[in-house]
Amino acid sequence: MLLKFLLQGFMLGIAYVAPIGMQNLYVINTAISKSRLRAYQVALITTFFDISLALACFFGMGALMERSDILKSIVLCIGSIAVIYIGIQLIRSKPSANNSVDVDKSLTEVVIACFMVTWINPQALIDGTLLLGGIRASLPSDAAGFFILGTSLASFSWFIGLTTVVSIFKNNFSHKIIKGINIICGSIIVYYGLKMAYNFIQLIVKP
Repeated sequence: MLLKFLLQGFMLGIAYVAPIGMQNLYVINTAISKSRLRAYQVALITTFFDISLALACFFGMGALMERSDILKSIVLCIGSIAVIYIGIQLIRSKPSANNSVDVDKSLTEVVIACFMVTWINPQALIDGTLLLGGIRASLPSDAAGFFILGTSLASFSWFIGLTTVVSIFKNNFSHKIIKGINIICGSIIVYYGLKMAYNFIQLIVKP
């Protein structure tokens, strides 16, 4: 029974991390232009910061919402609207692989760059809090650990898998593939936004 929450967390994690943003552009461009060793180093560092942000959003805002039905209602309401909007924007987006991303950095500079892109990024903080915090509010308490474990596994699988695929097929990584990724992920995120809206309605109409 609880394994379904692990799978749900994995699916949401993939949908959340896969859309092509600065994290993915950095991983992609490193895999294209650098050695495979450096590409995997970048992928693992990016994964570490991505998972740490997910944990902070999930257990931080999520824990606060467990203590307050009013806060839970507010976040579910605002979060559902925001998450649906994020998903629709992804579906409608016209991505481009930005080959000007600077990958000529030392390992220390890579760590700093990955930290900045992930943690010093207001959009990532807001999206993560609304999405993961909102989902935490809709989960049974005993399912939270399984869900965030699935999300963390998704982050690791995505960045390592992306690095591997791009390293092998670096000459065939096209804009059409990026667009397809964003459409699929946007659709999954819209689904979770609708699920959050349903949980909000249930919360306000319960006796």
